[in-house]
Amino acid sequence: MKLLIAIVSNDDVRLLLEALVEEGFRATKLASTGGFLRKGNTTLLMGIANEDIDGVLQIIRKTCRRRTVPYPFPVTEHPGMIPHEAINVEVGGATIFVIPVEQQVRY
Repeated sequence: MKLLIAIVSNDDVRLLLEALVEEGFRATKLASTGGFLRKGNTTLLMGIANEDIDGVLQIIRKTCRRRTVPYPFPVTEHPGMIPHEAINVEVGGATIFVIPVEQQVRY
């Protein structure tokens, strides 16, 4: 048994949850916020049997895509300095942690 923690973009979570449920997997959904862009994320907690880990990772890989978006640098607070132009940053995809679990209990 593994605890799978997946942090995904809010843009991808609906499609991911639909695909997981369709395959018979359960997930607990937690709202979270990314630190760099301060964009909304969703953290999913899932108890997954060892033999199902690869299947779940494949579902996540197929439904959580990376994308490039412009990130505007804030106008500087220092007088006389020229503000930077926006740069493109890559967002999306998923950050996944797979943690061994000694016991899972469901009532």
